[in-house]
This record gives sequence, C-alpha cells and structure tokens, in this order.
Amino acid sequence: MEHRPSAKNVLHSGYHHPVLRTWQCPNTTVRPENLMFPIFIIDGDDDVQEITSMPGNYRYGVNKLKEALQPIVDDGLKSVLLFGVAQNLAKDGLATHADSSDNPVMRVIPKLREWFPDLLIACDVCLCAYTDHGHCGILGADGYLDNQASIERIARQAVNYAKAGAHIVAPSDMMDGRIGAIKEGLTKAGLGSRVSVLSYAAKFASVMYGPFRDAAKSAPGKGDRKGYQLPPGSAGLAARATLRDVEEGCDMLMVKPGLPYLDIMRQTKDKHPEYPLFVYQVSGEFAMIIHAANNGVFQLRPAVEETLLSMRRAGADVIISYFTPQVLKWIKEA
Repeated sequence: MEHRPSAKNVLHSGYHHPVLRTWQCPNTTVRPENLMFPIFIIDGDDDVQEITSMPGNYRYGVNKLKEALQPIVDDGLKSVLLFGVAQNLAKDGLATHADSSDNPVMRVIPKLREWFPDLLIACDVCLCAYTDHGHCGILGADGYLDNQASIERIARQAVNYAKAGAHIVAPSDMMDGRIGAIKEGLTKAGLGSRVSVLSYAAKFASVMYGPFRDAAKSAPGKGDRKGYQLPPGSAGLAARATLRDVEEGCDMLMVKPGLPYLDIMRQTKDKHPEYPLFVYQVSGEFAMIIHAANNGVFQLRPAVEETLLSMRRAGADVIISYFTPQVLKWIKEA
C-alpha cells in the first residue's frame, strides 16, 4: 500500500538549498567571536617547544609569542586563554610563582595589550602548575586540600593577573567559594567592574585532560583530582556547582570537557540563559580528532566543523579550542 506523508511532514522541502539549511540551524554558525585560543606560555623567554601529545601546538616563551600570534590575529583571532608553564621556576606548597614578577603570564599580559590592543585576554587561574604537589589548591598538614587557604591564594593570583592587564580571569580549580573570593578581591582592588570572571563551573574529572597536563607540566604528583572535580555521571552536581558560582557573582559559565558533556551544556544554558556559556574542547578531544584524521579515519575539516556545530547547538556561545587557528583560516577562506 502506497503511503504519502502529509504536507506538514514533508521535511525535505525545508532544507534542500544551502541557504535553507542555515535557516534550519539557528545560532550554530561559528564566527571568530565564538572562538577562544588556549596558549601555553613557558618561562624560557626564547623557547618554542612543540607539544608532542598535541600535534601543531607549542609552548611559547614571552619573546616568541608575538611572531606566533600575529598571523592568527590577522586571520581574525578575537580572544586567547593563557596558561603559564613553570619549567625553570621553583615550585612549592604555596605556589609562590603563580603570580610572581617572574611568572610568564604576568610578564606577557602587558606585552599582549601593547602588541594587540583589540585582543581579549583571559587568564586561567589555578595553582597546579606552580605547586610542588601538582594539586589545584593549598594542602593542609593532613595532606588534604585546605579550601579556605586555597581560595585566598587563588583570589590573590586572580587579582594580580587583573592588575597586570587581564580582561578576564578564569578560575579552573573548582574550590568551593573561589568565585566570591575573587569578586571580593577585584572589588577591593578597584577592578570589580573592569575585569570579568569566567567560571569553570561544571568541570568534570576526565581522562581527556592527559595531553594538557603534559603541555602545562601540571599533573598531580600523587593521587587525583576526583575530590574536587565533578564525577562524570552527575548532572545534579553540575547544576549545583553552576548555581553556586552564579550566586557568588560570576560573569560567564563554562562546561569542560566538550563532546561527552553536550547534555550538561544544554542543561546549563536552559537553566541560565542570561549567562554567556563557554565550552572547552579539551586536549584529549583535540588529540582524538587530529590523530584520527591523520590516520585516514575521516577528513579533518568536516570532523572539526561537525563537533563545533554540535557544541553551538547544545548552547555554547564560545568554544575554547586548539583548532582555533585552523578554523579561523577556514572562515577567512569562506
């Protein structure tokens, strides 16, 4: 028996043309302002070090960053997220060099403001790359995290990055109360209305951070971070963590990682549509895609474009991605 769909169930008529297809995908286009590029700044001023676990990505010394960034800015780069890497600086239990005058992020922020006046500068705020134990806060005498000491130290780090010229401070430590402590510190410094706080609100304990920890030299010496990063199966804790940071005064929210947590992005955007939502396409996601493409599993460009589209569809306003330079080239070509 022949079956004919009713007129309202004929879907192909709505997307048979490229322009029609764009109309069926509202708010899923990826423009330069939807991308943020994470960059690793190492304390060897003239160093350029390839990150072997993340092909095509490098650690840059302060003196090498302008040359590396110029062509990406020329292609439309709007924002960066800076991570400091302590190769020569001494690490200790108080993360002394997390914001010292020798810290590579502290030193490069004013230069970036001078070199690229229109570039938006965000700084990751965390202690793990500067502590001798590799955890994201201050440890007490019992070996456990001292939350109060941690948020006081993290707030000082954030304020010092802001004083150096950061437009955004982005605490990734997941300590309870750190957003409130940072906002209070910024207000006392007279920067409360001039520096944004981007909260890593829903950051999950994930195997996909492996290449990053190699890049930032920030792996914990012992133990893991499951006591303060969210368990992967808990949507409820993600909602509570996000609400906590909203109530403490964050300006923007983030979900991390990306592809395994599209549902958390949608949940977060639906609960807090008034906040810009960031997603971090993390190092493991980058590595999976780049290695698969390099081994002929699929073509790189459509794979990257599909994953970015899925994140935009799930509610992300900004995608932090190591693919940003390549995507900017594709946008410029188009």
